[in-house]
Amino acid sequence: MSGLDNMELSPPPPGLEAEYERLFTTGSLLFLHELIATFEEDVVQVLQLRVSRKAQLDHSGDLPSFLLSSTHIRRDPAWRVLPVPPRLQRRHVDIGDLAPCDTQRFIQALQSPAQGIQVDFDDGNCPTYYNQIKGLHNVFKAVHNQFPNVPHISQAPVLMLRPRAWNMVEHNMMVEGKEAPGPLFDFGILMFHCGETLLQNKSGPFFYLSKVESFMEARLWNKIFVWTQQKLGLPQGSIKATVLIENVLAAFEMEEILYELREHSAGLNCGIWDYSASFINKFGPRRAFLLPDRSKYVNMEKRFLRSYMDLLVQSCHRRGALATGGMAASLLPQDPLSDSHRRVMASVTRLKLLEIKAGVDGFMVYDLSLIEPMQKLFKLHTEGDNQLHQLRNDVTVTPDDLLSMPSGGVTLYGLKYNVAVGVLFINAWLSGKGHFFYKGQVEDSATAEISRSQVWQWIRHQTQLEDDSRVMSRRLVTDLTKELMVDLWTVCKSDRAKQRLHTAADMFLEVVLKRDFPEFITTYLNQDHTFLSSQNNGQVEALDTDMPQPKL
Repeated sequence: MSGLDNMELSPPPPGLEAEYERLFTTGSLLFLHELIATFEEDVVQVLQLRVSRKAQLDHSGDLPSFLLSSTHIRRDPAWRVLPVPPRLQRRHVDIGDLAPCDTQRFIQALQSPAQGIQVDFDDGNCPTYYNQIKGLHNVFKAVHNQFPNVPHISQAPVLMLRPRAWNMVEHNMMVEGKEAPGPLFDFGILMFHCGETLLQNKSGPFFYLSKVESFMEARLWNKIFVWTQQKLGLPQGSIKATVLIENVLAAFEMEEILYELREHSAGLNCGIWDYSASFINKFGPRRAFLLPDRSKYVNMEKRFLRSYMDLLVQSCHRRGALATGGMAASLLPQDPLSDSHRRVMASVTRLKLLEIKAGVDGFMVYDLSLIEPMQKLFKLHTEGDNQLHQLRNDVTVTPDDLLSMPSGGVTLYGLKYNVAVGVLFINAWLSGKGHFFYKGQVEDSATAEISRSQVWQWIRHQTQLEDDSRVMSRRLVTDLTKELMVDLWTVCKSDRAKQRLHTAADMFLEVVLKRDFPEFITTYLNQDHTFLSSQNNGQVEALDTDMPQPKL
């Protein structure tokens, strides 16, 4: 039986027949089959390890700490990651959250002065079959210089390819009777079609790895890289990957993660919202880990987040790896002379200067208008291509530092904001979009994750509102969601849009009222019958025009 006999792939979405034929050749399918069949069991094991680790923490009431079993790795001063290629050494400003199925924005990013692009199949992308194929094909076109008026791949901003995280599956491909792991589907297609060309042009293949929770998961990715390079005839160490430390457990294993990927490491990245949400994911039922209103009390200046960033920079630079900061999600108002424009610019500058002073080598912005001002900020406050010389020997981070929750309560504004972001994110997903704009910010699965997590946790602990001492309850959250619906319905242009928004609100309430915390909102949505059936009925196009979209 050949590999293809053991494999099922859904037919192409309408309108993408040519792209489908280009991506899914006999060669690429055989490669995907072998990749997935080889690592399927390992993927199952890392997911099971997550479950057992969470159960152990719940059962024992223990807190994470630095691992005793790998003390020798942390104490050995000699080892380093391999130096990154020249194109990664100066990456002050990347464009973040770029879903590559958005062809127009992808082309604008390729034409921009940014040093890199986070080509995002994960947080900022909704993984409909249409979006995955369109996005993968757009990357293929960029790598093979098939977009007009776009710089050659060797001159364009470097592509940092971000496959889906381990919790995501690809419903449209079955391998040996099981749905394919989403990250292997994305990674396999990208490597098969683009790996060699990127390497020849000294421009990759470079990846972002999402939602990694332990050094064991980094070890698995390293095995996948070694195997893939061997299969495709690429030199070992060709693939470079930046690991996003977006989980509190991974924060205790940063050096171990770098060690596992030392031949393939492009460094580590820190962000604020997925990381904050992971505290609720892992310790949500414990009152000691009640996370206060994020709109008022949670920012990178708080001890738990500041310590995490300092430790990340120190761990990376000690080992010769690059450390990158999070994404500025703010959208600049269009009038550069307006007060609002000055306010947003001042706020972004202040927060990004904190990261630069902490020693980061780069960070991301969403709004393309922020690229050049932030590059100037780096030029003004740093010297050279990166800050690898900033070893941060002044820093000693303890488990207490990493686990200290900020003080503060819950405001009515913060509660309403979280409800709105949660509902609107689900609405965006049901529309086939992975991000949306709200109150001058881009919102994606990371902000949806922290929003719905906080609402769940506040209900669980019956937290009082600061404003009027009302207690968080099912009734209160349901009433606020209904109020929000009245406001939002006015911008719905069709009955279908109203119905979808109503469905989104129902699904949001289901998630925040569940007895047990759903681990990832994207898993809930991706496995949910509503999402799957809306796909199958052909209701989802790549972009939906029912909701107003501000221009960037």
